Amino acid sequence: MESSVKRSYDASSRQARALETRQRVIDVADDLFINQGYGRTTIADIARGAGVSVETVYSAFGNKAAVLRKVWYVRFRGDEQDVRLLDRPEIQEMLAEPDLVVRLRRHAVVVTPVFRRFVPLHRALEAAAASEPSAADMVAEFDAGRLDASTHYAKAARKTGQLVVSATDCRDIFSATLDGSLWHRLVHEGGWSDKRFATFLGELWVSLLT
Repeated sequence: MESSVKRSYDASSRQARALETRQRVIDVADDLFINQGYGRTTIADIARGAGVSVETVYSAFGNKAAVLRKVWYVRFRGDEQDVRLLDRPEIQEMLAEPDLVVRLRRHAVVVTPVFRRFVPLHRALEAAAASEPSAADMVAEFDAGRLDASTHYAKAARKTGQLVVSATDCRDIFSATLDGSLWHRLVHEGGWSDKRFATFLGELWVSLLT
């Protein structure tokens, strides 16, 4: 019995250490991609910063493009769960709100922390996209996903009967304001708080869409 408990404890400890290592690699890679540039960052740089071997990074993630995908989705979604943002409880709860004005204000509050997580990396990837195919692919994938989510949001808004523009215009407004550039300009460059930005974005959507 004691041996079984010890084996279980050892397995749990190994799993916890592995998760800690993965998170450290993700954090270091994110920092390097943003501050050093995706093109200039190597797997060796990531391994050195995370305090692990190059082989450990390759074993856990694969090549640099695979590391980038993992870093991107962890930053965008907030964790490693393979569940897209659109299907997460906070988004589904927001979409269940029948009053479109209330929904739009809640939506702005929900997405503002997402901007804080992914915008720095997104801007770094846009800068690298011209010379780094993996960066360009990630940016294109984000753009496609944003358009798909914006289409979903617009269709849901139309169902409330409170939308004053076409579903196509609604989709385009969502897509244009969900790419993170507005957050970067007002919060990162302008010094706004996230709370102020969320209030502004919500009221912007309300004024344009309802």
